[in-house]
Amino acid sequence: MKQFIFLYNSQSTSNQNRARAEFSRGGLDRNFVKHYISVMRNVTITLEEKVARWARIRAAELDTSVSRLVGEILREKMLAEESYQASMQQYLSQDSTPLKDQKVKYPPREELYDRQNIR
Repeated sequence: MKQFIFLYNSQSTSNQNRARAEFSRGGLDRNFVKHYISVMRNVTITLEEKVARWARIRAAELDTSVSRLVGEILREKMLAEESYQASMQQYLSQDSTPLKDQKVKYPPREELYDRQNIR
């Protein structure tokens, strides 16, 4: 997702003229506002009536739109999957740990599963 940052002066015109005069005298105008603009895609989805009703109610509770709500839910899901994949790759990239010393043999299967001793 591309993001652009725009800075603009949040002062009124008369204040801007005063700020320019102060700036020309060596002062610094520090009243700037950051705005983030990101590229979004429109997507059409089909929902069951019960799900759509829940989404409208939940979006109203959060004071947002259904579109923003669905977008945030999908974004959280995507980040969770990416985090899981990264954790799995990190774990699998480690060297394996031997369960026993190389000189010691594992017990035979018959000894491990001898049911006569259990009964």
